[in-house]
Amino acid sequence: MALILEQINVEGLAHLSYVVGDDKAGVVAVIDPRRDVDIYLQRTREMGVRITHIIETHIHADFVSGSHELQARTGAPIYGGKSEDYQFELHQLSEGDELKIGSVTLRALHTPGHTPEHVSFIITDAKQGQEPFGVFTGDTLFNLDVGRPDLLGGGTEKKLAAQLYHSLFDKLVPLGDRMEIYPCHGAGSACGKSIGDRRQSTIGNERIFSEAFKERSEQEFVEWILSGMPEPPRHYTRLKKVNAKGAKVMGCVPTLQPLSPPEFQNLMADENTIVIDTRSILAFGGGHIPGAINIALRPEFPNWVGWMIDPEKKLLLVIESERDVKLVTEQLFRLGYDNLAGYLHDGMTSWQNAGLPLAHLGEWTVHELNEHKDEPEVTVLDVRGDDDYKHGKVPGAKHIYVPHLEEHLDELDKNKAIATYCGTGYRASIAASLLQKQGFEKVINVPGSWTAWKAAGLPVAS
Repeated sequence: MALILEQINVEGLAHLSYVVGDDKAGVVAVIDPRRDVDIYLQRTREMGVRITHIIETHIHADFVSGSHELQARTGAPIYGGKSEDYQFELHQLSEGDELKIGSVTLRALHTPGHTPEHVSFIITDAKQGQEPFGVFTGDTLFNLDVGRPDLLGGGTEKKLAAQLYHSLFDKLVPLGDRMEIYPCHGAGSACGKSIGDRRQSTIGNERIFSEAFKERSEQEFVEWILSGMPEPPRHYTRLKKVNAKGAKVMGCVPTLQPLSPPEFQNLMADENTIVIDTRSILAFGGGHIPGAINIALRPEFPNWVGWMIDPEKKLLLVIESERDVKLVTEQLFRLGYDNLAGYLHDGMTSWQNAGLPLAHLGEWTVHELNEHKDEPEVTVLDVRGDDDYKHGKVPGAKHIYVPHLEEHLDELDKNKAIATYCGTGYRASIAASLLQKQGFEKVINVPGSWTAWKAAGLPVAS
């Protein structure tokens, strides 16, 4: 009989949740659950234990919390920090409050900064002595990074950054270097500036290697953490409200329905409908449904859907393989996209065989881009973030960050060819497809983009 401590990773969101408890007592808690909760029910059935506690370290902004789904399936109560923002029944914990899960004790530690109500949980296993060995840090502390304090906005950034400083140095550091860290996110999440690759660490490791623990005054820390902070994804504000209220209980991940080409085309006629093509950028360029937006099914897929797609719209999907239907549906479910109209059965093969219209997207190698970049009838459009653009660009390139492209269409000349590039071509394909949808006829994507440009040794402007 032993301690249960299992980490569950969600790729794309880089979200880490935990099942922790005592298998002898047959009880566990789930910390920061994702919305599709079957994984927790399956694992606890396999372990022969039941879920008695559901724990939220804070009000999440990057995914729909599964606490209500899990509560509906298990009857377990939900626990979290103290906040008037919670609009549902939640057992609010003060610092020092303890939750007993068999021989395991979780003690609440108020660690504001990322959010005001944030609580971490110190874990002790009575079978291994009375001293704690780890801490579930939520979005306060990650590997090589800390939680960003700018997501609430409204002028709260400096106050939260100062609170984060004290959470790190007055609450977490005193726990000792041997203390294991179990964060809520790994590399790829935008909840930090640049989260490290490790999904688990120690206080000691972070004190040595993390820039956040460099010796600074509180004011210096506030200035450091808020400098160069990337813009938060657009869906964070929406999901913060969803999770404060409590997400609607769905019971399961919806089943995405296959549609014939005529059915698909008929639904497309509704102006409230968006077609998302999840195929690779090269496949999309070769032929796609007119008006489709290309957001390829790679690890960054959920983040860019959240950035670019209005959740009030009905979504029609083009998927590379029917093997990917389940993954696409789960990714959208985790972000609260519940208005799914269906997917194109047998993909673009069925569309082309039905004799329906095809659109094409021009593609240039970086060498072709270099050859044409100075021509007066060509606009080179850099759609990377501000920080990337400032650190080097294609000479003569115009800059519009892809999430803001639709707001700045009047700055682009429809009579010119527009060649889009980003880091690898992924975001550039999103931008190119948006331009096509908005009536730009001469659009070219650059696969490989900045990565290929540098590898080819082509000229760089500062």
